[in-house]
Amino acid sequence: MSAMRILAFVLIVVGALMLASPVISYTTRDKVVDLGPIEVTQEDKHRVPVPPILGGIAVVAGLALLVTGGRRTA
Repeated sequence: MSAMRILAFVLIVVGALMLASPVISYTTRDKVVDLGPIEVTQEDKHRVPVPPILGGIAVVAGLALLVTGGRRTA
């Protein structure tokens, strides 16, 4: 399998996941207090919205790579 096909499949899968879940969320931990053996941490949840158009562009780009990736020019 060529690298172009692998990239095309990755783009299609990532694009489909972006269309299915329009928000990427992650959690960070910050140390608030550190007094010897006592530590207090705070968890912050962050949400990053992803526009659906980016998922659509990734899927279309992956499909375009699949179609044009098999062609070889002389």
